[in-house]
Amino acid sequence: MENVKTIRIFDTTLRDGEQSPGASMNIDEKLRIAKQLQKLNVDVIEAGFPIASEGDFDSVRQIAREIKNSQVSGLARANALDIDRAWEAVREAAHPRIHTFISSSDIHLKYQLKKSREQVLKEAREAVRRARGFTGNVEFSPMDATRSDWDYLCDMVEATIDEGATTVNIPDTVGYTVPEEFGNLIAYLFAKVRNIRQAIISAHCHNDLGMAVANSLAAVKAGARQIECTINGIGERAGNTALEEVVMALATRKDFYHLQTRIKTRHIYQTSRLLTQITGIPVQPNKAIVGANAFAHESGIHQDGLIKEKITYEIMTPQSVGISDSHLVLGKHSGRHAVSEHLKKMGHNLTTEELNKVFVRFKEIADAKKEVFDEDLEAIIFEELYRLKDKYKLQYLNVVSGNVAIPTATMQMLVEGHTVQDAGFGNGPVDATIDAIRKITGTNYDLVRYAVTAITGGTDALGEVTVQLKFDGKTVTGRGAHPDVIVASATAYINALNRLEWMKGDSPKIQVEE
Repeated sequence: MENVKTIRIFDTTLRDGEQSPGASMNIDEKLRIAKQLQKLNVDVIEAGFPIASEGDFDSVRQIAREIKNSQVSGLARANALDIDRAWEAVREAAHPRIHTFISSSDIHLKYQLKKSREQVLKEAREAVRRARGFTGNVEFSPMDATRSDWDYLCDMVEATIDEGATTVNIPDTVGYTVPEEFGNLIAYLFAKVRNIRQAIISAHCHNDLGMAVANSLAAVKAGARQIECTINGIGERAGNTALEEVVMALATRKDFYHLQTRIKTRHIYQTSRLLTQITGIPVQPNKAIVGANAFAHESGIHQDGLIKEKITYEIMTPQSVGISDSHLVLGKHSGRHAVSEHLKKMGHNLTTEELNKVFVRFKEIADAKKEVFDEDLEAIIFEELYRLKDKYKLQYLNVVSGNVAIPTATMQMLVEGHTVQDAGFGNGPVDATIDAIRKITGTNYDLVRYAVTAITGGTDALGEVTVQLKFDGKTVTGRGAHPDVIVASATAYINALNRLEWMKGDSPKIQVEE
């Protein structure tokens, strides 16, 4: 058994996190996230739910093939078809894991599964036994554990460990529990389950009552040694335990928990930014650890204390999570070498071809604004290197607007390689631009969200626009960045259209909670 003072970090951003509305990713994007998670040094990457769709299966298999250091896990319901499919997806991993689950609460047994406790216990045993036939690394989860009868839960945990489960996860599937109660439940399992020390006990908490992080920390205080979490806390409904929060809580309060993780915390901020860029789901400014205001101090008293001694008002350093105190200011006179070296410090080791693409765009941005900051560079990298192969592409946009003019947008786009031009009208310049896009593409999807933020300060800041479109039950997020917020709006909307086109090519997914 590994050092009990070390907490395993099981990241489910690519599985549970992807169930956030608009967070669907293609194979290339998932692989980028997986490689960044490996750089972060997470212990386990839950790469997806292989039975859900061909796209999910392919992405799990590709991640399994390329990730060498972290364990790669595939999720499976407690049936032979799911388990066999999960193994087929992860079998080429250097360290494969099968994660199988079935409900344990009477609520789920009665209304969802319509099975008896005896039937479900038998299926849980059979699922773990089948998974053990493929690998010695098997995780079992009794879904809705926190609303289950505690003694029945003990029976299920004991039975699945007997069958060979090496990790047993206790999910708070609907975010129902509170820290004291959850800690008591974990302690109860340790007191009542005879073979419990033959497995790692894990916690998987949802944030419906805003207590996912607190519940997870209560669990490890009671003996759990794995935390299941996601970057930025994304996930179903109100999300999951935020990786950056539990990791930094354990790192900052070693005096209280006397526990540690293997996470390389200096990569936390870059990982958070990467996920935001890929999904378009923004981080709120006051978000702990990775929010824009997490290390900002406006109070005069606080500023005075920080100048005298940082520890007066900072319990961790920005550098510990990968945020520099000050940004190197780059501008139109900066050369290729300076940009390259600064990108390396930010964690981006680009090829010559990639650097050439980024540098051309950097010069364009530098000509349009006085200073180029780290956040601008992150946006440029995403725009130039990681866009989808687009069905739609913006070529030209001209907008006329004002208090005495009818807002009009004249636009030219490439649609599957063919140039199409049209004009749109609306209540404002953005409305007119979207009208033009809809005419050119022949689409009219529901626009459920439109948000504009400035990536950096100043009137010349890059404007970052996020839009969400909904069609046939699918929600996608598009993102665009440009000094002209109208152009950013157009690129964000077109990005969302391209993501919808990509999603249409994938078979329907089975949605699960755990």
